[in-house]
Amino acid sequence: MALELSGKLIKKLPEVTGTGKNGTNWIKQEFVLETQDQYPKKICMSVWGDKTQDLAPVQEGEIVKVQFSVESREYNERWYTEIRAYRLDRSGAAPSVPPNVEPSAAGGYQFPPLAAESGDDLPF
Repeated sequence: MALELSGKLIKKLPEVTGTGKNGTNWIKQEFVLETQDQYPKKICMSVWGDKTQDLAPVQEGEIVKVQFSVESREYNERWYTEIRAYRLDRSGAAPSVPPNVEPSAAGGYQFPPLAAESGDDLPF
């Protein structure tokens, strides 16, 4: 089952390494995406092996399109679910600023004045 999701990378967690039962070394890195929906959701995903190198150049705040699979497994009568990313596509830098919005001196954004403030008293 292949799924796809696009969102803003908000956190990269440290790489984790280990050795499997069969003696092979493994590496895993988790990251958190925030969807760009009306009600944004935060989703923690992981990349394994060589795919950790695909995540390395991506900066926090960038928009990323991720193809992933979902897998669950049982251990001691409990179920654990993992979202495993297998392809990352950088869509660009941080989300763009809405039109008609100018940066303020304080570092935030200052929206244009409302009609009542600009001398225009029309209700529309």
